[in-house]
Amino acid sequence: MQSLRTPRLVATDLDGTALRPDGTVSPRTVAAFAKVEEAGAVLVFVTGRPPRWMAGVANAVRHRGLAICANGALIYDLHTERIVESHLITVDVLEEVVAQLRANVSDLVFSVEYEAGFAHESDFLLGGLDRKSAGAVCVDSVTSQPCAKLLAMHPHMGPDELQAVVQELVGHLVTATHSSVRGLIEMSAQGVTKATALAAFAAQHEIKSSQVIAFGDMPNDLPMLSWAGTSYAVANAHPDVLAAVDHVTAANDDDGVAQVLETLF
Repeated sequence: MQSLRTPRLVATDLDGTALRPDGTVSPRTVAAFAKVEEAGAVLVFVTGRPPRWMAGVANAVRHRGLAICANGALIYDLHTERIVESHLITVDVLEEVVAQLRANVSDLVFSVEYEAGFAHESDFLLGGLDRKSAGAVCVDSVTSQPCAKLLAMHPHMGPDELQAVVQELVGHLVTATHSSVRGLIEMSAQGVTKATALAAFAAQHEIKSSQVIAFGDMPNDLPMLSWAGTSYAVANAHPDVLAAVDHVTAANDDDGVAQVLETLF
């Protein structure tokens, strides 16, 4: 087990990790995030969330910092609330992936996350913040334009089982992962992960992986947690995440991320 040191960069997932179960940022966590920046370290949110879901977080942290969104596909400036970099799935790849999955897995339905907006097929079951979104559009085709993230949902398969199937069928075309307890798989452009985006950002700021501490809870966090010099899972994390990290902190409902940051800063 690695000894703890004060990091130059703190990278944290949001849902299930730094956020409470109701999706809010607790006052304790807000204060811990402020301590990171007051100490001169860099705070980066690394999330599967799209930018359109970031308003509440941005407000809580007073629009400071950067967010790596959509599992690394979109880089979002919280100060200006603008996307500053994107890595999209091209239309030709999107068409092939959807065709391969439809041909081999019955009952799949799809949605897509664009740089600005969200579209879904009529049978796609909207959850969470999407049910409240005025920007969600029902479409006949999800392959009409490049997207940041393609999502495939199955009504009966679990997420681990479905990811294994998707990986076997189209893993050579896209990077597939999941962050849900239901049968919902998230696909990014080939090679795009939370880790690739975070590593590129760190390199721009001459920060080594050994100077990074990362927090997560679900399989989509695994690349980032493997890359970071010090990795933490919250106690409520997926079993694969708990098995992969250096340390485990308290659950998100108990401000586990804040507890560690208060010790370090």
